[in-house]
Amino acid sequence: MRKIILLLTLCCFSSSIYAQADKVVVENSASGHRLKVNGKDFMVKGMNWDYFPIGTNYNYSLWKQSDDLIMSALDSEMALLKNMGVNTVRQYTGVPAKWIKYIYEKHGIYTMLNHSFGRYGLTIDGSWVPNTEYSDSRTQELLLSEVKNMVTEYKNTPGVLLFLLGNENNYGLFWDGAETEDIPIEDRKSTARAEAMYKIFNRAIVEMKAIDNSHPMAICNGDLLFLDIIAKECKDIDILGVNMYRGITFTDAFERVKKEFDKPLLFTEFGSDAFNAMDNQEDQKAQAYYLVENWKDIYSNAAGLGKFQNSIGGFTFQFSDGWWKYGQTKNLEVHDNNASWSNGGYKFDFQEGQNNMNEEWFGICAKGPVNSRGLYELYPRAAYYAIKEVHKISPFDEELLLKI
Repeated sequence: MRKIILLLTLCCFSSSIYAQADKVVVENSASGHRLKVNGKDFMVKGMNWDYFPIGTNYNYSLWKQSDDLIMSALDSEMALLKNMGVNTVRQYTGVPAKWIKYIYEKHGIYTMLNHSFGRYGLTIDGSWVPNTEYSDSRTQELLLSEVKNMVTEYKNTPGVLLFLLGNENNYGLFWDGAETEDIPIEDRKSTARAEAMYKIFNRAIVEMKAIDNSHPMAICNGDLLFLDIIAKECKDIDILGVNMYRGITFTDAFERVKKEFDKPLLFTEFGSDAFNAMDNQEDQKAQAYYLVENWKDIYSNAAGLGKFQNSIGGFTFQFSDGWWKYGQTKNLEVHDNNASWSNGGYKFDFQEGQNNMNEEWFGICAKGPVNSRGLYELYPRAAYYAIKEVHKISPFDEELLLKI
């Protein structure tokens, strides 16, 4: 009987997979930049979401599991996300359209669909190239083909909010691998590579827009590094997405983007780990404090509130701990407390000359062991409940905003 019910459910939400998607646009007026869905203001209250059981790493794919297991995993996690007021999740390509639709229609949560755009390497003519060279014509042809296919496949999928290209690919001009390192400072030796990269970003956006005019197109940059080149080469993007870890606030980010680029600003990643490197123990209070302050900054710079009025929301990083993040392929069943990079913005555990950012402890929820079906439980941290209260506030209601 359970299999029959599952089959009927899948048939119901897959039969209308090509129904008309929502109309999502970016509007600019005297009161600032706004994201609108079907004519209504929409503030992205997002979450970086994935599903990796303890003992697995990036080679694991939830979407390769049985429909029964996928549905169980989604129902468990999306219910928690909806309860905390999340309205959008960030997902990478590979998720079947039917599950984006399922997440939206059952749980009311949109998806920002993200193509990595060569961030972690590409296979070119049968050979693996670990560090993408964006000036190469074969690379450009492959990337353009992939993103146009993505838009063609997903443009009519209910639940798609917007398309995002890349994941701090500018850092990939400095780093050799996928593991997070110290944030690079600007190095003009990389300027030529950066110019080629941003040019193909913009070309891709233009070609994607020719296929779909119902969803905004964004890129994901690492902080504001190379903002001058972005302003010069990426005039056709709708939204500037940034992964930004600056501590309690985003300091001058809103002002700089307003003055130097004047596009809507979306925080595709931001957050704080829940581990205190100085005390060598979990610190839920500090994580919750930093995240609430970040959301205050995001809200207060929304359209109509009198500041820089270019904030359209953000995606907290991340929903659950990534036990594979440190080392990537080893100690996958160990919750490592090694700090892999240093950031002075997080003063609760910063010491000069010491790393303090613990990649495996960024979860808003802690992760439990895998059961016999391959599923796991999540255990919300203090930050979960703090953000839940923040997400009850509409940034377009100034009176309520002042109460958080």
